[in-house]
Amino acid sequence: MINPGTYTITCWQGADYDKTFTVTQNGTALNWTGYQARMQVRDSSDATATLLSLNDAAGSGITLGGTAGTIAVAITSTQSAAIPAGAYAYDLELVSSGNIVTRLLQGAFIVSGNVTR
Repeated sequence: MINPGTYTITCWQGADYDKTFTVTQNGTALNWTGYQARMQVRDSSDATATLLSLNDAAGSGITLGGTAGTIAVAITSTQSAAIPAGAYAYDLELVSSGNIVTRLLQGAFIVSGNVTR
């Protein structure tokens, strides 16, 4: 079992965001082959409305790197432009082929307002 890491994501409204995480355990990259990934951003952990939802389906914002242990998160400028400036909550979960859910990352999701339009 992996305890979730805490990481603050800062996204600039109206700009692309790309970040690749490499997950290791005892110095060895974890193998994400056969896993699915999902990430959601909400006002708070108990909010019902979703501000952003990503997953590992083709072109849906998350790319798993298999044996390399990488997880790439990509948010388009259109997606970031649709989120009001402010501080929100997110988490990123992985689901194994046996439907075991692991929360990998969690934390604040900050959207810095766009001035130039």
